[in-house]
Amino acid sequence: MKTKILIVEDDKNISELIRLYLEKENFEVAQAENGKTGVELFHSFAPDLILLDLMLPVLDGWGVCREIRKTSKVPIIMVTAKDETFDKVMGLEIGADDYIAKPFDMKEVIARIHAVLRRCEKEAPDTVQQLEYENLVIDMDAYQVLVKGARVEMPPKEIELLNFLASHPNRVFTRNQLLDEVWDFDYFGDSRTVDVHIKRLREKIDGVSETWSLKTVWGVGYKFEVESA
Repeated sequence: MKTKILIVEDDKNISELIRLYLEKENFEVAQAENGKTGVELFHSFAPDLILLDLMLPVLDGWGVCREIRKTSKVPIIMVTAKDETFDKVMGLEIGADDYIAKPFDMKEVIARIHAVLRRCEKEAPDTVQQLEYENLVIDMDAYQVLVKGARVEMPPKEIELLNFLASHPNRVFTRNQLLDEVWDFDYFGDSRTVDVHIKRLREKIDGVSETWSLKTVWGVGYKFEVESA
């Protein structure tokens, strides 16, 4: 069965270009020219990955992403002419997995698609599905984080990053290591992505416990620091 990709893009020329390249890579492709149709096709076509433009008619890309994230963790790569930090950060905060700015090289788009799909298809039977620390539960089966017993809303990538760090307490990871492990970006990763997610995590869990915390190791990276018993 072919891997299915949904392109949500109002520029017909760009959408057709992407479709041709994806079909050459043996993907099954569906196309939507506005956000409303994109959400409808998400439900009927059931894509394995979505390429999503931000500036769309009827419903913009942020709105599409929010709607999809209410029910699904399907990978979303935003493709847009907007390359400002605000737009990139907002896209990541509401649950996008990656971000590509126009004009783009189709080889890079294909590489990113394969990287994101590869990460999602990884089987990890030995991975701990639920971690518990004082006032904190990370449940990867339900994809949720509980702080003092109450669920805290987080995009999937924040949960995955927190889970990865908490699964390796007191170990320091560089930004590039985190990109490789959590995003599987390889060469294409942007270290600012990690910084944004760490900042957002801290806003939600800092001060929850005196026995653990997210720490910055200056000049190196980040760690989930746990006090020794």
